[in-house]
Formats: sequence, structure tokens, C-alpha cells
Amino acid sequence: MSTQRLSNISFAQYCGFLELAHCSLIRTSSGHDVFARADLLRPIVVQNHITPVPERIIRQGLRALGISKADFFAILEGKKEVVRKSPQSKVFEIRLAKK
Repeated sequence: MSTQRLSNISFAQYCGFLELAHCSLIRTSSGHDVFARADLLRPIVVQNHITPVPERIIRQGLRALGISKADFFAILEGKKEVVRKSPQSKVFEIRLAKK
């Protein structure tokens, strides 16, 4: 069980996590950043003027990406990484980071 809380994640940290999860910023419009990835059914939308990011927004993003809270913090800390299963694949997986 993780002692870290989702409620203290800044906007910059969350955007950094989305980039580590291979999401790309597709547009910014009227105070919202919209991120997408090849295997997602819907884009992840984040308000760019609110920091820290509300916990429900982070949970929605994690649910869309299929990533657990523990994996979220491991990716932020650099212990794990998100990689494609193969170069042409649209499927991603979480692995331990190579050192």
C-alpha cells in the first residue's frame, strides 16, 4: 500500500508522467491540455491552470491508461517505464526501468 497521495501532484509532474507514458500533447485550448496515445479510446484532458491537479482527474487518467496508483508513482520515480510491446504495436506495457 502506497503512502503517497494523488492529491499533491502538480500540473508539471502530471504532464511529465503523461509524457513518460508515451502520451503526446495534441492541442491546448481554452485552459485545457489534451493528451492522446495510439491505444486510448478517449483523450486525457487536464486543466492547465489548476495546480495541484485534482485527484479525480488523475484517477480518470490512470483508469484510461490502465495504470495502477503504485505503478504511477514508480514511473514518476523512474523505477518503472512504459514501453511498446513491439515497434509497430499499439499495445504498451509497464516494465522495470533499465539502469
